[in-house]
Amino acid sequence: MSSCTLAIYPGSFDPVTYGHLDIIERASRLFPRLLVGVGGNPAKRYLFTREQRLQMVKEACARFPNVEVDSFSGLLVNFVAERAARVVVRGLRAVSDFESELQSALTNRMLHSEVETIFLMTSPEHLYLSSSVVREIAGLGGPVEMFVPPHVEALLREKFPLRA
Repeated sequence: MSSCTLAIYPGSFDPVTYGHLDIIERASRLFPRLLVGVGGNPAKRYLFTREQRLQMVKEACARFPNVEVDSFSGLLVNFVAERAARVVVRGLRAVSDFESELQSALTNRMLHSEVETIFLMTSPEHLYLSSSVVREIAGLGGPVEMFVPPHVEALLREKFPLRA
């Protein structure tokens, strides 16, 4: 069996949070190379464009020497195959995450039998954190600096100025 040198951590990262960065940091210690894939669902409406999300994630990941960031569209398994990877990394916060992630992992295996999914449990301090929670707090004028890096907070403040 050959060893895996490249793993892919996909997501929409709208916006990237400290929870995402926790998974990225931990996965970067497990694999020689980690590719963060900024994707999206055409049926979903995003706060930030794909290019903005890509730049946000690139800046947030600059401190990790073995992490690269790229965007993709279409099926994740096609992106995994194009990049000659075999492992997908996913973070789990709760049982509800597991149910949907298991379904995705099994579907990916049916589409591309070589693809394995590795689940990393979210660190306890990030169990409640999601991009949608951050967007909601920012949209209501609340503080988000404890949830996202400073450059992401600045982008959120451009979209949602602080309320008095």
